[in-house]
Amino acid sequence: MTRDRTGLINNVLYVIILSAALDLVGPDVPKGVVLLADVIPSFFTKLCAPYFIQAVPYSIRIIIFVLLSAMGMLLIALTPAYTDGGTIATKMAGVILASLSSGAGELSFLGLVHYYGPFSLAAWGSGTGGAGLIGAGLYAVATTSWGLSVRTTLLASACLPVVMLISFFLILPLGPLRLHAKTHPDDEPVGEQNEDIEQEQRQGLLSPPDGSKPAVLSQHAHTPGWTMFKRNLSRARSLFFPYMLPLLLVYVAEYTINQGVAPTLLFPLPESPFKHYRAFYPTYNAIYQAGVFISRSSTPFLRIHNLYLPSFLQVTNLVLLASHAIFNFIPNVYFIFAIIFWEGLLGGLVYVNTFGEISDKIPKEDREFSLSATTVSDSGGICVAGFISMGFEVWLCNWQVRHGRDYCKKL
Repeated sequence: MTRDRTGLINNVLYVIILSAALDLVGPDVPKGVVLLADVIPSFFTKLCAPYFIQAVPYSIRIIIFVLLSAMGMLLIALTPAYTDGGTIATKMAGVILASLSSGAGELSFLGLVHYYGPFSLAAWGSGTGGAGLIGAGLYAVATTSWGLSVRTTLLASACLPVVMLISFFLILPLGPLRLHAKTHPDDEPVGEQNEDIEQEQRQGLLSPPDGSKPAVLSQHAHTPGWTMFKRNLSRARSLFFPYMLPLLLVYVAEYTINQGVAPTLLFPLPESPFKHYRAFYPTYNAIYQAGVFISRSSTPFLRIHNLYLPSFLQVTNLVLLASHAIFNFIPNVYFIFAIIFWEGLLGGLVYVNTFGEISDKIPKEDREFSLSATTVSDSGGICVAGFISMGFEVWLCNWQVRHGRDYCKKL
């Protein structure tokens, strides 16, 4: 349950920001701008941090993540509604702060599940899937059905990171992490390791019979930094084709759909369940996240070993929905709902089974680094999708207007 909660809170603000993309920048700015601000800092964090973040104790990391998330959401919420480039830039600065927290949090917590057994990965996946469902669902309901303002909804979300503090410091059993520190001293930062050992030495738990100091303190000989970096780089290269590439592909496809194509998947209001065109976008996002939640919770019951098959199916979804945006051949919005739900199922399957395969097949001594390093693929895929979406959404909307469908201009 604790890993569920941590995964949910780490990712929920990311989802809320994407759900609010239209409200943050308005109809005339591509929603890919929000996507890029929400993912580029996370991408570079995941690209670089696995090689040095082990020097920062988990307890300090959690405090930093919470502060960054809360400050980012407050900056977004308290900046006036979009009126000019300056206010949008300020909101994007808040998005960047939240993105830094989310990216560093994901690679940290995925590395952390290594200490808690295979069920913790399923719990993490379920929590991140729940983040999508709860974040997108609550934002859509709060701003459409409940009539809350965007500002009120975002201000309320700024309080959510506090749950991460409670989960880590008060609920999560830290015994497995401390046990690993004693049996693998070179894997933990010196300060945190020595603090734990000295505390237990004072309690008489680690003192050997002859009264000498434990060997673990005197044998703390770290591998030289450059040698360790080259070793980790070699390990990362070996992860690319079996794990990183399929995860990259599925994220390029699904986020191009979500940010570049979905804003143009519109139908006349009398033929839809909505009163306003604005409601299509958050509803699509909520349906997509429902599929993600189900598939990310599926590993105890279903395992996919061929990661490329669902990735290619996701590319097919992109082609199908983009073709409809151009040629308008899908008869009603309910078919779109079904395809978007299927899109979420595929994306969640690739995500959670990628890390499941790493947990099963990578040697134990390399597993924590491998789990953390592979997270760069999802953010990298989203970055690529963001750049594609910025131009693709504008092109699709202009195409539709030229062919008599101007719904995208009424958002």
